[in-house]
Amino acid sequence: MLAIIQAAGWPIYLIIFASVIGVAIILERSFSLRRSQVLPDGLLALTVQEYKQSGVTADMLTRLQSNSPLGRVFAAGMKNVKSSRDIMKESIEEAGRAVAHDLEKFLTTLGTIATAAPLLGLFGTVVGMIELFGAQAPSGGANPAALAHGISVALYNTAFGIVVAIPALVFYRHFRGSVDSFIVEMEQQAIKLVEVVHGERG
Repeated sequence: MLAIIQAAGWPIYLIIFASVIGVAIILERSFSLRRSQVLPDGLLALTVQEYKQSGVTADMLTRLQSNSPLGRVFAAGMKNVKSSRDIMKESIEEAGRAVAHDLEKFLTTLGTIATAAPLLGLFGTVVGMIELFGAQAPSGGANPAALAHGISVALYNTAFGIVVAIPALVFYRHFRGSVDSFIVEMEQQAIKLVEVVHGERG
């Protein structure tokens, strides 16, 4: 592997750098976007139960705020529980936008890597071909075997670029779908909370 990297030339290091960043993002988002971390089971029922028993307390708001992204949305609504339904809903929407932004963190970078990696591979191939043909003797006495080897080495960059791009694209699409699903479910649970608090739902 080290020999291939050395043979592929300096452009391969750009692809390796992109792959390291991509792997780091995939690991971080895989941990942060677990369902249990974003949408803890039973949080809505516990929040409603505590509200009916003791109302909104500072301790309750602190626990919700630090519980999860869904908890942050609930906390924003409960802070305005004595206000009108529209104000409570508006505060939840504002918190929801902030939470959605946090859930999408690093996804733009991962999508950029998925798009740019094949282009970096193509760039490396072009650089390799330029160096290859530039090194040929003016008399045209090129060795076909050496020429074929040089072309295969140049194509290593394209192959590496594709190898990096495919998993980056797959995980980008997966994370985007997960975030969209989480946001929809957060909205549904937040609406239920507003309706329960304002007596529109039991």
